[in-house]
Amino acid sequence: MEQHYKIYSTSRQKIISLDDIVNDMANADVLFFGEEHNDSTGHYLEYALFKKLFNKYPGDAALSMEMFETDCQTPLNEYLHDLIREKSLVTDARTWPNYNDYKPMIEYARLNHIPVTAANAPSRYTHLVSVDGLSALNRLDETGLSYLPPLPIDTATGPYYEKFVETMGGHGAMGGMQLFQAQNLWDATMGWSIAKFYKTHRDYKILQINGGFHSEEKLGAAAQLKKYAPKVRILNIAAYADDSFDNPDWTKFTKMGDYIILTDPKLPKTF
Repeated sequence: MEQHYKIYSTSRQKIISLDDIVNDMANADVLFFGEEHNDSTGHYLEYALFKKLFNKYPGDAALSMEMFETDCQTPLNEYLHDLIREKSLVTDARTWPNYNDYKPMIEYARLNHIPVTAANAPSRYTHLVSVDGLSALNRLDETGLSYLPPLPIDTATGPYYEKFVETMGGHGAMGGMQLFQAQNLWDATMGWSIAKFYKTHRDYKILQINGGFHSEEKLGAAAQLKKYAPKVRILNIAAYADDSFDNPDWTKFTKMGDYIILTDPKLPKTF
């Protein structure tokens, strides 16, 4: 598998190993892995990294995932504690269609009693905001609000906004601020979820798995985490299946993360 990926340290300006990243976590609290959701090699590396992190910090490693929404924490916990079947987890925790890509990490957490945080905002609320804006959240009851960060949600204007606009294809394609506000709810909920766990587990090393845009340049969810927990120490990985894999120009990626992982785009995708 090693021939199918390359890991570059932007601070060292050289190729490194997964073990180097794990060793660097001695001086960090949270490691963001910004993935491409259909990258099979990326999923393999997440699992490998998770196991190495646990082996390096047994009893002090944790997982946090975009792939589970905050209102699904209970069934996720129940599965991790062998109280419900996997079939119930898939149904009640509304697992992603490609759950099998993340299943190895969940099973490893279950077998080794590692906590897993369901970090993402419930999709019904991000949809609500994408239509009616952030003010619509004020209409939620106490239970609904308990799944979200404290209101109001900070909208991260500046570089993140400009990056979002560019990704969406310009201001004209956005149709107002609602989509960007929904993005910020998404990010803020992940940041808040990680911060809540971090504040009660200060000695833990937390691996956060999310789509790359949420943590590139330590913007998005990473920036929101810093707002909720200013002293938290963050490292981030930006992973891409890129056509330059055979002869990469690392300089075009260096602002994206502390570590850049390139994977072979010729390999089969997961869905």
